[in-house]
Amino acid sequence: MTSISDISKLLKEADGEKALSAFISDFSSDERGGVQKLVASANKKLYALHAEYDRINEMKKYERENSYYGLLCGIDEVGRGPLAGPVYAAAVILPTDSDILYLNDSKKLSEKKREELYDVIMEKAVAVGIGFSTSERIDEINILQATYEAMTKAVDSLEVTPGALLIDAVHIPQLERFKQVSIIKGDAKSVSIAAASIVAKVTRDRLMCEYDKQYPEYGFASNKGYGSADHIAALKKFGPCPIHRRSFIGNFV
Repeated sequence: MTSISDISKLLKEADGEKALSAFISDFSSDERGGVQKLVASANKKLYALHAEYDRINEMKKYERENSYYGLLCGIDEVGRGPLAGPVYAAAVILPTDSDILYLNDSKKLSEKKREELYDVIMEKAVAVGIGFSTSERIDEINILQATYEAMTKAVDSLEVTPGALLIDAVHIPQLERFKQVSIIKGDAKSVSIAAASIVAKVTRDRLMCEYDKQYPEYGFASNKGYGSADHIAALKKFGPCPIHRRSFIGNFV
């Protein structure tokens, strides 16, 4: 008879609907209390997985509604609000049969989950484009125009031409050549925009961690350039560094 310890290991290794269903089928008749607890746990995991399938299917609504345009590109940005660092945008084309689970607005995901999903997206996406505008550029043309610029760069860097763009909340004047579908809170409603949100967030966060090594006084690894209390205190003590947005920090220095 298989030990409960070994059965517990099997449950930990059960990944996906088929594996969980097989586990439940194999051990549901085992009357040992410990095994029945593991079966109950497997049932909970399977229920949660089915709920996630349903959620992701709902998030494919805009992809289904606009499928006649061909390949759809989700676009999102990160870094409009910080006092320091660039604004980043990502453009992601997912395959029409994308099976990536747990996509969501990057702000609703843990750092660990974002990193995991970033790797999956980069592996499975048809194409990924990334663009940014520097803090100097933000000061020069304002944050809205710099955001449009970053989004345009992201689309222009794609190796595949999309049929239409799904964009979180905005319309991009520089990309009038494309059909644009603006979706309010799109990063939580469209798998393509959610994927772009994650790629943009992870890419910018990694860069801000590198900047932290250059300018350790400001805590960029933790605050990512946003106006945390510690960041503002450092600004008042040390003044701005080269990546601070002069147009954003007037009240703090």
